[in-house]
Amino acid sequence: MKRNLLLLVIAVLSLATLSAQDITEAVYDSYETYKESSLNNRRIKHKDLQPLINSFKGNPKFIVQQVGESIEGRDLNLITIGSGKTNIFLWSQMHGNEPTATQAIFDLLNFFDSNDFAAEKKAILDNLTLHFLPMLNPDGAEVFQRRNALGIDINRDALRLQSPEGRTLKRVRDSLDAAFGFNLHDQSTYYNAERTEKPASISYLATAYNYEKDINEVRANAMKVIVFMNNIIQNYASGQVGRYSDDFEPRAFGDNIAKWGTSLILIESGGYTNDVEKQEIRKLNYVSILSALYTIAKKSYVDISIEDYEKIPKNDRNLFDLKIENVSYEINGKDYILDLGINRQEIDFEGHNQFYYKSTIVDQGDLSTYYGYETFDASGYKIVAPKMKSKKEVIFKSGAIEDLHKSGVAYVKLPLPKEGFSSNKPIHMVGTKFQLPDFKLSPGQNPTFFLEKEGELTHVIINGFVLDLSLSLANQKLGNALIYRD
Repeated sequence: MKRNLLLLVIAVLSLATLSAQDITEAVYDSYETYKESSLNNRRIKHKDLQPLINSFKGNPKFIVQQVGESIEGRDLNLITIGSGKTNIFLWSQMHGNEPTATQAIFDLLNFFDSNDFAAEKKAILDNLTLHFLPMLNPDGAEVFQRRNALGIDINRDALRLQSPEGRTLKRVRDSLDAAFGFNLHDQSTYYNAERTEKPASISYLATAYNYEKDINEVRANAMKVIVFMNNIIQNYASGQVGRYSDDFEPRAFGDNIAKWGTSLILIESGGYTNDVEKQEIRKLNYVSILSALYTIAKKSYVDISIEDYEKIPKNDRNLFDLKIENVSYEINGKDYILDLGINRQEIDFEGHNQFYYKSTIVDQGDLSTYYGYETFDASGYKIVAPKMKSKKEVIFKSGAIEDLHKSGVAYVKLPLPKEGFSSNKPIHMVGTKFQLPDFKLSPGQNPTFFLEKEGELTHVIINGFVLDLSLSLANQKLGNALIYRD
């Protein structure tokens, strides 16, 4: 069964004509066989990779070298497999909070390590030598932040090379003189494919090497491979591919690596509906990279027209987590119709292993050119200010929160837990000195209010999550409410 599935994948990579159902089944079934099960959330750290890297050190198929060290002393390792004349260099997580492709790299390493399908892998490994540098910024990953321990953006350090991580990247690139480089990142989940409601789950870029955005053979080759990858991904993430801006940034590594003669392919992992930990996008990375390696090894990309690259939609940034449309809002005795754009910001807990949501109204007014991962058409609904009750009136028993919601209460004043700023109960908890401010919708505020229709409260928005008052709370999704301390 496994062999048949991989043969289907290879057929897909060869641009054979298969149905979308066959392609989806082949890609996803084969992927699960090699997915690295120890890496399942975005807040992975350097220590999580070490057992995996150590396992490859003792494996004769691979060469593992320590090629550098971060500011805080964490090893940077290069993992190599293959015997081909063409060097391919892939690195991930130069921004510490962009880990999706790091996970995909270990999925790919598992694929190449497997004892199955030797003939199929031979097509790649006999022609290419693959060099993987996962987690270039381990210090940033430790605290889930973009910048390194020096506080700089490594991807703006290609000229000064003041960071040890940047110097390592430059030294490895130069030593390999790689024909192709894969610069693997995460982008904001609020990017969408141009003029569509679909998220840009994957965005590609053949990086420019000068302000004029000229196209030489080096850049053209990157464009052709990107067209090939896009043709594959469209089969099971239709319309969810974008083209990242090619504005030249003279300090950036991607732009300079293209200038230094490597065909540079940027892959950005964006958003995907109901995929908070980006595991579906991890699959898209896996398939994108595998398909690219295959076309490079077979040189089938050579005859692809670069004109097709320009047909890939550009990135827009017109997505919200929640969009509420056409809601009535009263101010100074008059009713107005508004759209609300709401985003759910992630706030890390201490240790940077988990997070809670603190949502914000990002924009309001006419948002007809924007979209939402979740959209609520509030035509005929009116916004109602939330109320607060004191601890003497509140007992959390079965049905108590539902009763509070139905009476318009979204805040309760009561003794608070000793720690934390979030609660899994769908109602905000506040300290004894907390005063509920006068209600007024405004960008920057936390979105907590009720919706009323025909004189009856129908929904409550708690911290940017919509709850239907006619349904049991047990059957609805709430990220979290907030704890407001004195």
